[in-house]
Amino acid sequence: GTGGEGSEGEGAGLGSSDSGGSGFSLAASALPERRRPGGGRPRYEVVRELGAEEVRWFYREDRKTWKPFIGYDSLRIELAFRALGGSGGGGAGEPAAVEPVCVRSGLYEVDVASAESYPVYWNQTEKIPVMRGQWFIDGTWQPLEEEESNLIEQEHLNRFKGQQLQESFDMEISKPVDGKEAIHSLKLSRNHVDWHSVDEVYLYSDATTSKIARTVTQKLGFSKASSSGTRLHRGYVEEATLEDKPPQTSHIVFVVHGIGQKMDQGRIIKNTAMMRDTARKVEEKYFSNLATHVEFLPVEWRSKLTLDGDTVDSITPDKVRGLRDMLNSSAMDIMYYTSPLYRDELVKGLQQELNRLYSLFCSRNPEFEEKGGKVSIVSHSLGCVITYDIMTGWNPVRLYEQLLQKEEEELEERWMSYEEQRLLEELYLTKQRLREIEERLHELKASTISKPPVLKFKVENFFCMGSPLAVFLALRGIRPGTSGSQDHILPRTICNRLLNIFHPTDPV
Repeated sequence: GTGGEGSEGEGAGLGSSDSGGSGFSLAASALPERRRPGGGRPRYEVVRELGAEEVRWFYREDRKTWKPFIGYDSLRIELAFRALGGSGGGGAGEPAAVEPVCVRSGLYEVDVASAESYPVYWNQTEKIPVMRGQWFIDGTWQPLEEEESNLIEQEHLNRFKGQQLQESFDMEISKPVDGKEAIHSLKLSRNHVDWHSVDEVYLYSDATTSKIARTVTQKLGFSKASSSGTRLHRGYVEEATLEDKPPQTSHIVFVVHGIGQKMDQGRIIKNTAMMRDTARKVEEKYFSNLATHVEFLPVEWRSKLTLDGDTVDSITPDKVRGLRDMLNSSAMDIMYYTSPLYRDELVKGLQQELNRLYSLFCSRNPEFEEKGGKVSIVSHSLGCVITYDIMTGWNPVRLYEQLLQKEEEELEERWMSYEEQRLLEELYLTKQRLREIEERLHELKASTISKPPVLKFKVENFFCMGSPLAVFLALRGIRPGTSGSQDHILPRTICNRLLNIFHPTDPV
């Protein structure tokens, strides 16, 4: 916002009519109306080195365009950059080792020395490049490549440092560049830059095609600047402030993948990012007045498990690879889960990853627990069953005990001989003695096997998507309750709300 300065310096090159054809103004209109404090005039009256708040840092994901970091992130990256002995940095001497800078709501870190960013809570093979923006293209406010930018900036300071800037943007927009000769020029590898005045700077491509175009348009009486030049701005359209920061996270949602993750390990990370972006949009549109901030963290539990190594591959006939491979990497997980040998490994894998992420998050956000931060889980497919079993501490041994109890109850109900009764009592006493011995042994070992796996947090909401949990519960003898409450499935003491989201045509 402008802080109520009125229309002074309106649209300083931001989608205003003179920003060089419809291409630019379209791009500019997609940007929110942003201006520098002071309604569009440069902050300093005299040309000097760029302040940390005028520089803007950018990151690039999936080879798309450069995205600006928010003010809070950009300023802190710039300060780390200067501490490293970047431009405008401290005195001589060895550059200090700089801590990585936490950015993007704490989900990523930036290593300033290598100009790379990487996620904190999950692994990613592709590094995310970051760059320092000093000079920007009019309209789109995309940064010029760093090397060019540095050369132009150096040249600008050499030529104009200490010179007076014009009073206001208004005058300068009304007076066209046409016919004005460049007062300074700089040749770059593929293009060159002309200064028409301190704050009228244009970039020209030196490719042959544009040279031809330029001579033609000049013959027709167009000026060089308006025909093929691109106007440049020094310093970003919006000054970076520490106030421009995301709210503190008050709720984290763990997103747990299901089967088939073996085929495509990066998918849960992409899916979680989509979920996060969608939730952000909904949050801004409908809940902007609420002070909550929900963070989504992918829980990638499958790739850390070896399970049977390559056994399944070795027993798959070569002739029928394609479909079998797909089944091996999807249906196999369900089979593993019904196997007492591997089931524990799957449970432990997910439980450890959930606890690891939670501890890591709390260590980086110490206020989260103090302020009563909440945790929810979204699970997909088999992930729902494993999450459920972790929360309730269910295991096949319990099922076996249920069966034994059932047998005992049936025995008590029928008539039996004295001898049979005597033997049964002996069996009871022996079993009891066996349990006592086992328990003492467990205490000595201080083993965790007998205890159900525990999570370090209480679950607020558990969302199941594409979930086979109902079938698993039915096979365990749990019958749907008619009370309309979830207590027969998941007691409220363990989880506040259970929500099952299904698609009518999803076979699982």
